[in-house]
Amino acid sequence: MLDLFISTFATLFVVIDPVGCAPIFAGLTAGYAPQAARSTAIRASVIASLILIVFALFGKGLLAALHIELNAFRIAGGMMLFLIALEMVFEKRTQRREERAEKVKHTPEPHEDVSVFPMAMPMIAGPGSIATIMLMMGHTTDRMGAVMVLAALAAVLVLTALALLAAHPLMRLLGSRVEAVVTRVLGVLLAALAVQYVIDGVRGVLGH
Repeated sequence: MLDLFISTFATLFVVIDPVGCAPIFAGLTAGYAPQAARSTAIRASVIASLILIVFALFGKGLLAALHIELNAFRIAGGMMLFLIALEMVFEKRTQRREERAEKVKHTPEPHEDVSVFPMAMPMIAGPGSIATIMLMMGHTTDRMGAVMVLAALAAVLVLTALALLAAHPLMRLLGSRVEAVVTRVLGVLLAALAVQYVIDGVRGVLGH
């Protein structure tokens, strides 16, 4: 059982990549007040946890009932991530924030909520993590094994939440110029990840 926990934890940690999600989160929420950033991080972690738990328990039956293949998730998630990556690289989000600030100078406007999309899904609860948790649950033969898989998932999600909460203080420490450079670089990496999702999905479809 311990081997199952360790293998599930290691696989999910690599797939979800809490360390990689943190600076992307900081880039998407640049300009947020500290309290808003913290609440967004917690909300994204909770929503992603619920999504992954649902897929862990009912994923195979749900996809079969809707006649949806996992490769469709990969392709759709890749397309959505690519659009977000373009905005990060070309600073479209920063431009929109400046325009909003100019329109309403004295009235605080709510920030665009990124907790559901793209942070909770597809960044944390993306095609890779959904596929992984469904695969790991499929390898279990008893209730204790399922408990070990869910415990590993919970551990990774807690680490992810902590990484998101620590992202903004670290980025503020580095400064706005470094943050802008990091955001663009991560946007390029995110675009590459998005393309890889699409390639994996297309390969899966063509392989049938």
